[in-house]
Amino acid sequence: MTKMRTVYLGGLRTEAEHLQSGNKIITDAPLDNNGKGEAFSPTDLLATSLGSCMLTIMGISSSAYGYNIDGTVIETEKIMGTNPRRVVELKINITFPKGNNYTDQQKRVIESAARTCPVFNSLHPDIKKDITFNY
Repeated sequence: MTKMRTVYLGGLRTEAEHLQSGNKIITDAPLDNNGKGEAFSPTDLLATSLGSCMLTIMGISSSAYGYNIDGTVIETEKIMGTNPRRVVELKINITFPKGNNYTDQQKRVIESAARTCPVFNSLHPDIKKDITFNY
């Protein structure tokens, strides 16, 4: 079990602390929702969590099979909807470093890992997830 603590700092800003490590992050409401847009918004963190989770599970899987994905980058675009205001789509662009000539089997392992990470499985099925793998 992991515990976090979040404090409202005022001005539509929060500070969240990971209690085990003491690491902290700040969130700010986005410009389109009365905020300053000076930090990740809570929905930005949701989108970012997906990318981090995908990379982590892909890393675990590739390591177990004797290869790596070091240097792989995920760029995520978050698309918001209204009524109710919520994330409706995540566009995930995964780019692997040049020179990694993954086999078809390795690509299947990587792609399966990405699509089965805990955050992916926790997101509502109505959230569209458009994933592009750039080998």
